[in-house]
Amino acid sequence: MLYDISLKITYGYEVPVSGGRHLVRVMPATLPGRQRLVVGSLSCHPMPAERSESVDFFANPFTAILFRSAHDDLVIRMQARVQVEPLPLTADFSADLSRLPTELAASWSVDPEAPHHFIGPSPLLTEVPEIAAYAQAVVTPGMTIRQIATAICARIHRDFVYDAEATTVSTTPAEAFELKRGVCQDFTHVMIVALRSLGIPAGYVSGFLRTIPPAGKERLEGADAMHAWVRIWCGTTAGWLELDPTNNIPAGTDHIVVGHGRDYGDVAPVIGVLKSYGGQKTEQAVDVIPVT
Repeated sequence: MLYDISLKITYGYEVPVSGGRHLVRVMPATLPGRQRLVVGSLSCHPMPAERSESVDFFANPFTAILFRSAHDDLVIRMQARVQVEPLPLTADFSADLSRLPTELAASWSVDPEAPHHFIGPSPLLTEVPEIAAYAQAVVTPGMTIRQIATAICARIHRDFVYDAEATTVSTTPAEAFELKRGVCQDFTHVMIVALRSLGIPAGYVSGFLRTIPPAGKERLEGADAMHAWVRIWCGTTAGWLELDPTNNIPAGTDHIVVGHGRDYGDVAPVIGVLKSYGGQKTEQAVDVIPVT
């Protein structure tokens, strides 16, 4: 599939801010065998005094921008054309839960794809006993990692309500779990905490979701803004699996990856600091249009 993607993020400040430094992670990644960034552009208004491009530890591309003069708003625009390849359908070669510790112990790598980065608590995701019990309830002897992850994904989709007004970007997994409401970030965080409580490495994927559904199919939840879903390490043979608990589907050609990390904090679209004493409002608009 070939997509044209446009994103506009607007920050409006109550009082002009005197400078600021931000990291912007919104450009789709090039991932061999998965997707290719054909062309992309990122612009900011006002124009930053300094700008540089780089990649972080997890190989996610980002743009660093610096402002020295006062401004009362910030508009970030991204446009890209991306080629997304279908993920191959394979049999379930994932390890069963009892064998996973042995496979983890045999993995000596600490590169960005190593499962060890995604198994313990991370800055935004700590242990939540209630979520651990929720995850344990779906496990039966002999289940594979893929079966467990699929069951947890389905249970979250069934038990939670998509509600863009119920939570904020700072809502914790424990709070979202108690509410049983939220958005894709909340569903993804709850699922990651659930999987890690079982000793299964799991991480956060940030990206975009196809806006216009194929003929005869319903529009997916979360397509109006940047989307999030879960990566699960299924063992040495099976590698990584991606599931979308917001829509209870595997990630496929409708999902365009921007980056991945341990939790939202590693791949937040815009993060940084600025000098101000007032509040701010943020708006985000996304279009993901298939190219025919």
